[in-house]
Amino acid sequence: MSRKLIKSGLIVSVMTLLSRILGLARDVVVARLMGDGAAADVFFFANKIPNFLRRLFAEGAFAQAFIPVLTEVHQQDDKAELRAFVAKVSGTLGAIVFVVSILGIIASPVLAALFGTGWFIEWLNGEAGGSKFELASLMLKITFPYLAFISLTGLSGAILNTLNKFAVAAFTPVLLNVCIIGCALWLAPSLSQPAFALAWGVFIGGIVQFSFQLPFLFRAGLLVKPQWGWHDPNVVKVRTLMIPALFGVSVGQINLLFDTFIASFLVTGSISWLYYSDRLLEFPLGLFGIAIATVILPTLSRNHVVKDAKAFSANIDWAFRMVCLLGIPAAVGLATMARPILTVIFQRGAFTAETAIMASYSLTAYAFGLLSFMLVKVLAPGFYSRQDTKTPVKFGIWCMVANMVFNLIFAIPFGYIGLAIATSLSATLNATLLYITLHRQGVFCLSRTSVLFIARILLASSAMGAVIYYRDMGLAFFDLAFLQQVWQVSITIGLSIGVFALSMLILGARPRHFRSGGG
Repeated sequence: MSRKLIKSGLIVSVMTLLSRILGLARDVVVARLMGDGAAADVFFFANKIPNFLRRLFAEGAFAQAFIPVLTEVHQQDDKAELRAFVAKVSGTLGAIVFVVSILGIIASPVLAALFGTGWFIEWLNGEAGGSKFELASLMLKITFPYLAFISLTGLSGAILNTLNKFAVAAFTPVLLNVCIIGCALWLAPSLSQPAFALAWGVFIGGIVQFSFQLPFLFRAGLLVKPQWGWHDPNVVKVRTLMIPALFGVSVGQINLLFDTFIASFLVTGSISWLYYSDRLLEFPLGLFGIAIATVILPTLSRNHVVKDAKAFSANIDWAFRMVCLLGIPAAVGLATMARPILTVIFQRGAFTAETAIMASYSLTAYAFGLLSFMLVKVLAPGFYSRQDTKTPVKFGIWCMVANMVFNLIFAIPFGYIGLAIATSLSATLNATLLYITLHRQGVFCLSRTSVLFIARILLASSAMGAVIYYRDMGLAFFDLAFLQQVWQVSITIGLSIGVFALSMLILGARPRHFRSGGG
């Protein structure tokens, strides 16, 4: 089983890497097109709702509720029952999101006033900044329908993941970036307001993503005619599981809002420094943590349905081990190379050397929480796969409160760095609570193999970090030309990977450690 999980995890990681690279290219194109002017502000504002819903449906609450129930129905080996369930879920979800989309289009001025209150007040007073409110109202009419398409894309992706067709769903987000880039390059020059080209890119991207998955559903025999099934027992079960999961996602958003709220009282630039460091943190988190979580949930759901407790525990143990293998060295690398990496990727134009220095501090603080962020992604499915969505949400609420307390404690002496420290600490608390509860329930206990393997990882990562530190000490990196900086960062990354791999080999890591239950 673990060989399949490794293969699936690699597929999702590669596709996610491609999506992240294209996302970075998209940001470069958008910046070149609009910079940081009013139109850019409005586009990012109008794109926030689709991005939030992408996390909600494509990566979050819906998949966590839907996949365990779908797996349960699928394991009954009744194709007619499976098709009926898919038809009723797609019909119910589709009807709801299309109605909400229509309401969102009609009420776009209300949404713009609610979330862009400052622009609305300027519009009421007849000030120049009021044009942002008008632009946002129009742009929301274009981007809001993305809700319907991303919801159905999340549904079809969850179905394909349950059937172990991970590559299709993992590749799909790439198409959104392609559509936005294409519209920015070819549609924008013909429009009086280039920002609308980006909005149309989001709209078109939603249609393209959903359409791309339909042939694969057809080949799987699950492209069915949607039916309304609000009271269907399995649909009711999905609804019941999804409500606490939705609340869990909201908890995360409240944390982000509270962080931003406090940062607004700090020195100018605090929010930007946190944003840039968070962008780099998302790379290993998306490539490794989310990738492994994506492939482990359907597997754990199947283990639970067939009541194979040993395989269930072994697969969580494997996921825990793989996350540590990838997350610990990634955290050490980000912490020790924070400023050089930020310099090479971002330092040009308005992003100065001073910006890179300030952002590197928060990136280092975030790096200490990277492993915890990733562990939460793989431990939470231990509950979701057993159709327990309440426990992770309960812990999420506790950690939200803890994060607020940590913010108040650390933000006073350390400013924006304190906010990053608080985020890392609350994530560590969350991961600890999830593990302790799984252990107490008798569901999962870290194996001796994993404990020894993690000890090897810590030693190898320490050796890697020491090599990076001592190499950079004798290098006048920030006096070099840009291409020389890129070359030096590449050498350091390559050297650090080599040192880590060699250290693991010397310490006794063998292929059996990469298998579930390997001894």
